[in-house]
Amino acid sequence: QVQLVESGGGLVQAGGSLRLSCAASGSIFRLKAMGWYRQAPGKQRELVAAISSDGSTNYTDSAKDRFTISRDSAKNTVRLQMNSLKPEDTAVYYCYMIRFTTYLWGQGTQVTVSS
Repeated sequence: QVQLVESGGGLVQAGGSLRLSCAASGSIFRLKAMGWYRQAPGKQRELVAAISSDGSTNYTDSAKDRFTISRDSAKNTVRLQMNSLKPEDTAVYYCYMIRFTTYLWGQGTQVTVSS
């Protein structure tokens, strides 16, 4: 059974940085896009960043110029480097990977940015 394990969340002051990692375990091949969603209290889940199998990336407007997504396809890992964090970035962050047409999800990791 495939599992996505996230790490790297935590508490940071505004202006600080965090790096989230997500690694897939189990029998994995032909992963397509990978990325990160987040969900803040009382808000809908939103896509933060995505990276396709060819390395092209996509960011939500609020993450552009601050966040960088990267992947290591050989290790089935996706990372999100978050700089210049703001209190509005506070949320639970979920990684995902697309295997054929199925979405695989991580368990979520809390990111809290204090002002």
